[in-house]
Amino acid sequence: MDIKRMAVATHRDFLFEDQISCSVCLEIFSQPVTTPCGHSFCKSCISTYWDKVNKAKVYQCPLCKESFHKRPELHVNRALKEITEQFKRKANTPLVGNEEGKSVNEDTSTTLAPSGNSSGLVTELMSRFQGTHEVPQSSSPLVNKVVLQSTSFAHAEPPPPYSYLSRNPLSSSPFSAMCPVHQRRAELFCQTDARCMCSICVESGEHRGHAVLPLQKAWDTMKSQLGNVEEQLSDLICKRELKLEEIQNALLGIEAAGQREVERTVSIFSKFISAVEQGRAQVLELIEMNRRSAHHRSQGMLALLEEEMVDLKQRRTSLSQLTLSEDCAISLQYASSFQNLSSLCAPPQLSERVNAPVSSELTTGTILNSVSQMTEHFQEAIQKLLKDWKKMVQEYAEKITLDPETAHPRLVISGDGKQVFCSENHRSLPDTPKRFDRVVCVLAQQGFRSGRHYWEVQVGQKTDWDLGVAGQSIRRKGKFTVSPAHGFWFLSLRDGANYTFRTEPPTVVQVAPKPSRVGIFLDYDNGLVSFYNVEAQVLIYSFRGQFSDTIHPFFSPCTNKYGNNEGPLIICPFPAKF
Repeated sequence: MDIKRMAVATHRDFLFEDQISCSVCLEIFSQPVTTPCGHSFCKSCISTYWDKVNKAKVYQCPLCKESFHKRPELHVNRALKEITEQFKRKANTPLVGNEEGKSVNEDTSTTLAPSGNSSGLVTELMSRFQGTHEVPQSSSPLVNKVVLQSTSFAHAEPPPPYSYLSRNPLSSSPFSAMCPVHQRRAELFCQTDARCMCSICVESGEHRGHAVLPLQKAWDTMKSQLGNVEEQLSDLICKRELKLEEIQNALLGIEAAGQREVERTVSIFSKFISAVEQGRAQVLELIEMNRRSAHHRSQGMLALLEEEMVDLKQRRTSLSQLTLSEDCAISLQYASSFQNLSSLCAPPQLSERVNAPVSSELTTGTILNSVSQMTEHFQEAIQKLLKDWKKMVQEYAEKITLDPETAHPRLVISGDGKQVFCSENHRSLPDTPKRFDRVVCVLAQQGFRSGRHYWEVQVGQKTDWDLGVAGQSIRRKGKFTVSPAHGFWFLSLRDGANYTFRTEPPTVVQVAPKPSRVGIFLDYDNGLVSFYNVEAQVLIYSFRGQFSDTIHPFFSPCTNKYGNNEGPLIICPFPAKF
C-alpha cells in the first residue's frame, strides 16, 4: 500500500481539533462559553448538563468538578467562537494535493502558507482577532487566562505523547486520533511502540523494522482482543454473581433454619417440661396413694394388736386371781373347767397378721430410679450440646475494652481498660457529652451494628452490679430511666441475692447457683441479648427485642456500700476455658 496516498493533508491537520472541541458533545464548539473555572463548552451543552444533572442546586464543571453554588452567567467567548468558525470554514474548503503534500486554498482572500505545522493558520487567525480587538475581558482572572490560552495556539507547546486520547479515550471513531509528533491526522499504528502515527513518521525511518498496520486494521484486531477479554470478564462476573447469589441464599437458609430450630426447641422443651410436670404430679399422687394405703394397713394392725393385748391381759388377770385364791376346792374346780391349761396361753388366731413385718418403703422406687437415669442421660445430652455451643461462641468472642471518656468521675479504670471499680472520691475530669455524670457506669469502646458478639465479665463476690448493653444515643446526664425502650438492656444484682432484668417494671430472675463469672451474648440482627453463668454452664436470662442504634457493652460496678461491694468488674481474656 502506498503510504503517501494514505495521508492526504487537509487544513484540519493544521490545528489541534481537540483544543477547540467541546468535552460534552465531542464536537467543534458551537457558541462556546467559558465557566469561572476556565473550561469551555458549547453553550447549549453546559446549559443542558446543568439542567439535567443538577439535583442539589450545586452546579459543577463536567471536567474539574469545581462547584458553584450560584449558577454562573455565561457569555459567548467571541475569540474562541471566531477561531472555531474559521476552522470550520477551512475544513469545508476543498484542497488539491501534490506529490510533496503541499496544498493551496482556492479562496485567494484567505490563502495560508502551507507547512507541516499549524503556526501559519493560527498566526493569521490571531492577527485578525487582535486587529479587531474582539478578545473579551472577564472579571475572573481564570476566565481571562483561559481565553488568552484559547487565542494563543501559535505559542502553545506540543502536547505530550498520546494526547490524541485526551479528547475522548473511548471514542467510537479511531480516526479522531492525532500523531503526537507531527500533529497530523494519524492513519497508521505502530504495534512495536504501541503508538498512532502519520505517514511522515514512516518516511523518517524512525519506525523502520517495526510492525506497522493501518489504523482501522489495528483497531479491528484490538477490538477482537478486547472482545475476548470482555467475554472472559463477563464469564468471571457471571460466576461471581452465581456464587454471591449462592451465599446470599445460604444466609437466608441459615436464618430460616435457625428460626426453625428455635421454634422446634421451644416446642420440644415445652412438651418435655409439660410431660415432666405431668409425670411429677402422677408420681406424687401415686406416692400419696401408697402412703395412705400403708397408713391404713398399719392402723388396722394397731387395732388388732390392741384387741389381742386386752384379751391377753384379761387372761393373765384371771389366772393371777385363781392362783392367789385360798379356797383350794373352788380354785381346783374352776381350773378343771378348762380342757387344757395350755389353751389359756394360746394367742388369738389374728396374731399372724399382727406379727407381719411393717415396711416404710413405698412402691415408687423403680419409677424414681428410671426417672433418675433419664435425667442423667438428659443432662449428658445437654452438656454435649453446651460444649458444642461454646465452641461456636468462641467464634463470636470479642476483645472488649472500657472507654474512659464515658466513665463516671468516681470510676477508676485500669491501664489496660479491662477492670473498673468505684472509688469514694470524684476525680476532676472534663464533662464531655459522652461522660455519665450521675450514674456510676461506663461503656466499652467497641460498638456493634450487626452480627453476633460474646464476652465474659468476672463479678466475683460483689453484692451489686449491672451488666449488659446500651445504645450509643442513650441519655448520659442527670437521672434517667433504664429499660429497653430507653436503650438499655442489662441484668442487675442487688444486695447479693436479688437478680432483675431492667424492664418497666423490672423482671425478677431466679438465679441458682450464684455466678462469679457472667457471659453476655449479643445477636444484633435477631435482637437477642443473653446472660450465662459460665461456671455452672447454664442460661440465666434471655431478652429478645429489636436494635436500631449502635450497641456498646455496658458496665456498672455500683457504689462500694461501706466496703461491702468494693471489688472490681473484670473483663475476662479469651480464649475462655470451658
